[in-house]
Amino acid sequence: MKRSIVKILGIAADVLMFVIMLLQMLYVFMGNTLHEILGICFFACLVFHLVLKRKWIKALLTGKLRKAGKAQKLAAVITCLLLGCTAVLMFSSMGVSRTIFPWFKLLGSADLHRYLASAVFGLMAVHGCMYGYVRAKRKKRAAVLTVLAGVACVSFGLFGVPYLNRHFRTVDISYAAAVTGEKAEWKGSEPLVVYFTRVGNTDLEPDVDAVSGASLLLADGELMGSNRLLADMLTDIIGCEAKAVTVTGKKYPSGYGATVSVAIDELRDKARPEIVPIDVSGYENIILVYPLWWGTVPPAVSTFLESNDFTGKTVYLIATQGSYGFGSSTEDVKESAPGARVVEVMSIYCDDIPDSRDTLLDWVKRR
Repeated sequence: MKRSIVKILGIAADVLMFVIMLLQMLYVFMGNTLHEILGICFFACLVFHLVLKRKWIKALLTGKLRKAGKAQKLAAVITCLLLGCTAVLMFSSMGVSRTIFPWFKLLGSADLHRYLASAVFGLMAVHGCMYGYVRAKRKKRAAVLTVLAGVACVSFGLFGVPYLNRHFRTVDISYAAAVTGEKAEWKGSEPLVVYFTRVGNTDLEPDVDAVSGASLLLADGELMGSNRLLADMLTDIIGCEAKAVTVTGKKYPSGYGATVSVAIDELRDKARPEIVPIDVSGYENIILVYPLWWGTVPPAVSTFLESNDFTGKTVYLIATQGSYGFGSSTEDVKESAPGARVVEVMSIYCDDIPDSRDTLLDWVKRR
């Protein structure tokens, strides 16, 4: 094959992979099945690209690139980083698969998958820009544009995608299919599930959109809080009781953005909204299900914790979020519930809430 044709095909494969990755980032508009199919197409294109670039790979492995210029060496480093992250992303993609590879469990963290995808997306942008950088006469200008392209793509993956999920993804599930199933015995004293969710704490407008973002969904067409769904899963698995943290004063606004603004004010002022009392004196174990609000528990949850004596009790934390991890919520719970043994159970990304029953079941069985 002529060198010019190989070069054109290589660039075409690069562009196609970048377009596929961009479409993958728009998961909210595409759905899970198409997302997984496009993932396979992405890695098929990668294999084709590597076959085309086999001479470059050989030169890299044999050390011939040592004689290359600084720009070409930098491009080689970027390419190696991209290949390494993409290889891990491949296994991570299989690990979080729900349709094509549900049996593959390695690297099954949704958070890890998002971080890897964002890193690959950014490195792909830099990798593509390096073609121009190597040939550019104004290296500084080309370098700035290359860095900006990489930062923009990583930022879109880390912040833009969660934003789209919060505001544009409608979740409509079958309640029975999501909640009911295999039971598991809770070893020790039966727990109480305590959860906080927007439904019941928000003056929702009749036409409010049911979106993710660890807040709302439709269950058989009826509006439900996502954390209520998780609490129902737990009560079905264990056979225990669940109670909702419910504010008694002014409710939160219907719009997600307005709620975020109120949450900022409450957290800044260390507000403690009044709630319907929840007595935990008869329980040794509490499973606390809550959304992350700016990286911590909602103020109403702090009210619940501070109005009870948790000395000698175990509080199991299940956080739901549209970003990552537990934030500072674990330490904040310890501060609000002195004397309690606080255990991080799992942090569930908003997209994964309707499919979390098996994960909860496995945890109950293992503990």
